[in-house]
Amino acid sequence: MSPLIVYSRQGCHLCEVLIEELLPIARGRIEVEVRDIDSREDWRERYDIRVPVLAWENEEICQYQLDRDALADLLKRLES
Repeated sequence: MSPLIVYSRQGCHLCEVLIEELLPIARGRIEVEVRDIDSREDWRERYDIRVPVLAWENEEICQYQLDRDALADLLKRLES
């Protein structure tokens, strides 16, 4: 199964909060990969001031803060 991707950057307080809230929900259900957008030009161009962005495959789940309902819907789909 593809992991959840958090597009983030170092020093971003919103990113830290989203990751802190996400990890306990995802633990044991789906892998989480954190990507520093400043490590690749294409990520920086796409997400620059929009971080954090939570995505799965080509679907953006939420940005700026964790949308627990959208995440729950995704996890239900994946667990079916």
